Amino acid sequence: QVQLVESGGGLVQVGGSLRLSCAASGRTFSSSTMGWFRQAPGKEREFVATISWSGGRIYYADSVKGRFTISRDNAKNTGYLQMNSLKPEDTAVYYCAIGPPYGLGSSAPEEYDYWGQGTQVTVSS
Repeated sequence: QVQLVESGGGLVQVGGSLRLSCAASGRTFSSSTMGWFRQAPGKEREFVATISWSGGRIYYADSVKGRFTISRDNAKNTGYLQMNSLKPEDTAVYYCAIGPPYGLGSSAPEEYDYWGQGTQVTVSS
């Protein structure tokens, strides 16, 4: 079964940076769309960013444009989310997910088949 292992979350101050990693196994990652989502307590899961299987197409939520960067290294079966200029509103559990084979990216959670366990990001003011 496909497994996604996330790391890199933690506590940072306003304006700080974090880099999240998503290590995948199961031979599915390199041919699949990857996405990052987040969820704060009492709120619905929110789209953050997505990247096509080959890395050529990228989409961001308006709330993170200019601050976050999604990337992937298919040779390492690993995806990344670089987060800069962090705000308290970014506090949430962040999840990586993989979706359609050879997909071009999607902001819809239902399009994704496998999810990581999540990693907590807390931004203190």
